[in-house]
Amino acid sequence: MQWSGYGIRRYHLLQGVLTGMSIQRKGKSGRKDGDHHRYVSGGLRLVKSEAVCYIICRSTFQVSVAGANTGIGKETAKEFVKRGARVILACRDMERCKKARREIYLAAKAAQPFGNVNHYAKKKPQILCELLDLASHESVRAFGATMQAEKRIDYLINNAATMRDPQRKLTKDGLEKQMGVNHFGHFLLTGLLLGKLQASSPSRIVVLSSTAHYRGDLNFANLNWDEDYDPGAAYNASKLANVLFTRQLSTRLASTSVTVNAVHPGLVYTELFRNMSFAKSMTSYITAPIMWFFMKSARAGAQTTLYVALSPDLEGVSGKYFSNCQEAAPSDRALDEEMARRLWAVSEKWTGWSMDQVPPLSALSASAAKS
Repeated sequence: MQWSGYGIRRYHLLQGVLTGMSIQRKGKSGRKDGDHHRYVSGGLRLVKSEAVCYIICRSTFQVSVAGANTGIGKETAKEFVKRGARVILACRDMERCKKARREIYLAAKAAQPFGNVNHYAKKKPQILCELLDLASHESVRAFGATMQAEKRIDYLINNAATMRDPQRKLTKDGLEKQMGVNHFGHFLLTGLLLGKLQASSPSRIVVLSSTAHYRGDLNFANLNWDEDYDPGAAYNASKLANVLFTRQLSTRLASTSVTVNAVHPGLVYTELFRNMSFAKSMTSYITAPIMWFFMKSARAGAQTTLYVALSPDLEGVSGKYFSNCQEAAPSDRALDEEMARRLWAVSEKWTGWSMDQVPPLSALSASAAKS
């Protein structure tokens, strides 16, 4: 696959650590020679962060986005469709998935061309809805089997998540729900699609984590939270697992042209916060507008995912952690190789998938030639 060219809109931003706000210099616009970004200079003003850090497209590519019917996943899918991708929306609620597909379709048709980003004067948007419930290994395996009929998968976006369930809940396979969905579900999904990703290489996997991973720890004696369940600690642990998985998978894919990186989207105002105390309080009608002002929109939150998936500057870059469209340092625990290997072994045992189940590349090539 060849890059078909790209345009980039980037703004110089000073991001607030927790607010998702931007401080922009105001004044006369300018463009830096030899670079593809715009900037403004002189003075200061506070604005809500809505900057688009990268706009890129390729000639032909296919994307699978887990959790694409709302929030960051939907915005990520929308931007891929605008760039001419054939996008598979992988969701557990098919009605909401179909509603999102229509919204994405209409947005793509209405989008103004930017360079060669919008191809729809020539072709119809290709958006598919497929059932995927990451809380069910049976559902994940069924989705994986369906994807084998696809000619290629160039990008896999592991976006779906659940956050801070007040009471301990279990997946259909008996796993604590936050770790079960956020880590084990994506571990199995990625494994089942690795063969297709290798056959489509160079390809990229993006795993959505969070700064919550800095507060995370893994207690392997209580990994399923059978005792002393704490919703915040369980979520933090699942986000740490995302980064550990990313780094360990990168090591195991070192001899291939498949890269995998983790991203922190920022503090984003989405449905993921529905279990937070401020969202359920009697004063939520007051706090919600305030939180909206201080948090990123879903569109802004999708930008780091898009950057890591599409930037030509990141060709061959793997096993890294990104925030605000740039590489960042993960926590010390996320760099613990022994913890990563141990989590991988547990993940293989609890999901029933291992690397030796990935078909040899020769077999994948022969299968692709027949199709």
